[in-house]
Amino acid sequence: MEGILCSMFPVWNWVVHGLYLLLSIGSLEVSGGLVQSCGHIIPESPVLAIGSNFTALCILNESCLDFGNIYASQIIWKVKNRVVPKEQYREINRTVSSVTFNDTSSLATPLTCNILADGQIEQNIYGITVTIGLPPEKPTNLSCIVHQLSKLTYPMTCTWNPGRHTFLDTHFRLKYRWPQENFPDCIPKDVNNSCTITDVQFFVNLEVWVEAENALGQAESDPLVLDPIEIVKPLSPHNLSVDSGILPTVLKLSWENRISAPVMNLKFNIRYKIFGDTNWMQVPPEDIDSPRTSFSVQGLKPYTKYVFSVRCMKEDGVGYWSDWSEEKTGVTTEEKPSKGPAIWRIIEASHSPISWTVHLMWKALEPFEANGIILYYEVTVRAKSPLSSPPDKYNVSTTNLTLKMPNGTYEVTVIAHNRAGASPPSVLLIPASNSKAPVKNVRTIPKDGKLWVRWTAPNNYVLKYVIEWCLVSNSADCIIEWQNEPGNIQGTYLKGDVKPFKCYLITVYPLYADGQGSGQSVKAYLQQDRPSKGPTVQTKKVGKAEAVLTWNHLTVDEQNGFIRSYTIFYKTIDGNETAVTVDPSKTEYTLSPLTSDTLYTVRMMAYTDEGGRSGPDFTFTTQKFGKGEIEAIVVPVCLAFLLIVLLGVLFCFNKRDLIKKHIWPIVPDPSKSNIAQWSPQVPAKHNFSSKDQMYPEGSFTDVSVVEIEADDKKSFSEQDLKPFDLLKKEKSTSEGHSSGIGGSSCMSSPRQSVSDSDEGETTQNTSSTVQYSTVVLNGYRDQTPVQVFSRSESTQPLLDSEERSEDQTGGSDSTTLRQQYFKRNRGQDETNTDRPCFERTKQITSASEGDLDGFADQSSQLLGFRLEKNTQEAALSDVLLTSTEGQTVRAETVEGNTPSFDEMPKSYLPQTVRQGGYMPQ
Repeated sequence: MEGILCSMFPVWNWVVHGLYLLLSIGSLEVSGGLVQSCGHIIPESPVLAIGSNFTALCILNESCLDFGNIYASQIIWKVKNRVVPKEQYREINRTVSSVTFNDTSSLATPLTCNILADGQIEQNIYGITVTIGLPPEKPTNLSCIVHQLSKLTYPMTCTWNPGRHTFLDTHFRLKYRWPQENFPDCIPKDVNNSCTITDVQFFVNLEVWVEAENALGQAESDPLVLDPIEIVKPLSPHNLSVDSGILPTVLKLSWENRISAPVMNLKFNIRYKIFGDTNWMQVPPEDIDSPRTSFSVQGLKPYTKYVFSVRCMKEDGVGYWSDWSEEKTGVTTEEKPSKGPAIWRIIEASHSPISWTVHLMWKALEPFEANGIILYYEVTVRAKSPLSSPPDKYNVSTTNLTLKMPNGTYEVTVIAHNRAGASPPSVLLIPASNSKAPVKNVRTIPKDGKLWVRWTAPNNYVLKYVIEWCLVSNSADCIIEWQNEPGNIQGTYLKGDVKPFKCYLITVYPLYADGQGSGQSVKAYLQQDRPSKGPTVQTKKVGKAEAVLTWNHLTVDEQNGFIRSYTIFYKTIDGNETAVTVDPSKTEYTLSPLTSDTLYTVRMMAYTDEGGRSGPDFTFTTQKFGKGEIEAIVVPVCLAFLLIVLLGVLFCFNKRDLIKKHIWPIVPDPSKSNIAQWSPQVPAKHNFSSKDQMYPEGSFTDVSVVEIEADDKKSFSEQDLKPFDLLKKEKSTSEGHSSGIGGSSCMSSPRQSVSDSDEGETTQNTSSTVQYSTVVLNGYRDQTPVQVFSRSESTQPLLDSEERSEDQTGGSDSTTLRQQYFKRNRGQDETNTDRPCFERTKQITSASEGDLDGFADQSSQLLGFRLEKNTQEAALSDVLLTSTEGQTVRAETVEGNTPSFDEMPKSYLPQTVRQGGYMPQ
């Protein structure tokens, strides 16, 4: 702790020393109760002219120098807390320092003298306020006027121009005197450029001037010498009155003057105007330049209200005019109307060519034209025809009259009446037709806030023009207004209340002494604006690459001007906007080319001379296919399909035999089969002679198979059934391509030849089905032809005469024979399984006689005609004839010459037909 205090001791020492120094520098010596500073600045509060040089001195007191140890070299000068550059300092001696300013324009207040004492602490010694300004200029334009306040009070007020602003307090004094006498100065009270002397004397010259003074100097104006009587502004006349005279064009005025004649003589000005007007008129000054108190004003309009006012001044014109007196009004008396009313007509369209409905109308006279109150109008209608009736007269108090009269030419006269008399007549000729020359080139121009109408006059002399106009609007009828204009002009303003942004229909008619020309019309706007809304566009028809747009014209109230053009903007969702300009007379437009099956957004703008406005957006989608494209695709496709169908039908018709053969083959009619003619009792019936052969030599019938199925199985001896064991093992092969003991037959379902049951199950007897055919071979060497039976594809049942009694033995001789046959001719039977159905075999060429003999022997054995050769074959035949139901006897046909036994089909073993079997045919 002691170390810290020791380290802080020097700091506190410096603080105490600094405070002591400040107190010593800024200390004040108290002597006799007065406080004395350590220095001062000379001059004290100076007033300086702007732009002049200035030097200030800072003087230090000797007592402060010894006590504070300060000197003039330590003085710092500041202007408004801003340090003055040291280049402007000068140390005169140990106690005096000066500062110099070459241009006081930058000098500001206060100016202070400061010192920088020990410890670099700045201390203020003294400060002064510096005032900067300009000396006063010479006052100019001194003038005085004597205002009359009453008959005996005439104060004089003088004014002058004080000159520039001095930024200092400047005092003005108005001095005046007579040649031998001075008067107290007149000191302005409120402003520095005016002062009033309460009383002056007339007819004595008075000298007047102005003196200006401030801290920087003084100035005087040029003296003004005058007689106050020459600068008097008298009071205006009062008690003004206006009286009507005997004549309708005269009014009498009277008033009182407020200045006595011995003081001065007066002259007057009289002004007047029609009541409600803004333009004043004056009575000629030379008519009233003598002193007076009344005057009669002439040349006024009858029955018109006027406003009057009077003023006065010194008769010789020296001095000032008084103010205008209060205004007074007066009305002139009535006089007959100065002109007849302007008349016009509207002929209503009528379906009858015989009569007209005519609306007569005329304008009320202006007050200066009526010259009084119009009591009534006298209307005379006279037909212009040789044998016309007396004219019709009507007295009406309104300004219109509707008449229904026959079609023709009429002269209409209108006269206005007031208390003083009647007006001149106004005549209108109503011709049957407007056959005279019309005006040309009617056009309008907005001008000076009004609508100016111009036209080209016809070559003939025109008595007058009638300008007819009406406001065109959808909400109201066109109310016609009109005005008459002289025949020697070719343009005029419309005198009605013409509104901006409204459409007017203006028509000009030329009127002649003997008729009138047809009216020429034009539409016009006093001022145009953008349309109130844009057109609403719709689609009339949309195609693949184009769209027909339609819209309605804007109404007159919505146009606000002349529609100069339409612009259609259209775009896709992600495409750029395209603009198309359309004539304003159109209400339909076709957009093309467009993209098919695309959504478009379209809007429309209407433009006037002042701009355009857009209507609402409208969207549509183009079609995917154009007109006729679908038909162009569908029709060829349909035609091609029909052509293909037709060609298919023709092809099927051309190949009908082939199709019939594969789809529904010809099935022989069992009723016409030779087997239907078999009869065991009458075998000779089936014999054919050489002349009565069913088939000619060398021809064959189609192959068929006869299948006989028994209802019940016949029992065989155990010895007889042994041959079937081998067949039973080959059942899978046999079932796939044969039925019974013969080979396979196309177009037939496989049938089981041998019973699958070893126990001797009996089969169900549904029906007896016979598949059959007959093969007739040519006789060999005058031998009787042999008929061989083969399987037929027919499933027709046999005739009753062909059915035989069922054998109940349970076995089949044909099965045994088949088994033996397969053992002998196994290879041939397999090769014959693939032979096509109904195929005709090739004719076999002639063989040797030995072969034919062998073939005859084998064929006789095959067909059973040689019973004496082999008795064992007869026994086999007995077994065959006792076959059970379901067993089949087959014979394959061979086409051509009789083949060898080895070449013949091995479907059947040689067999002998017994009594009860089938006989050879």
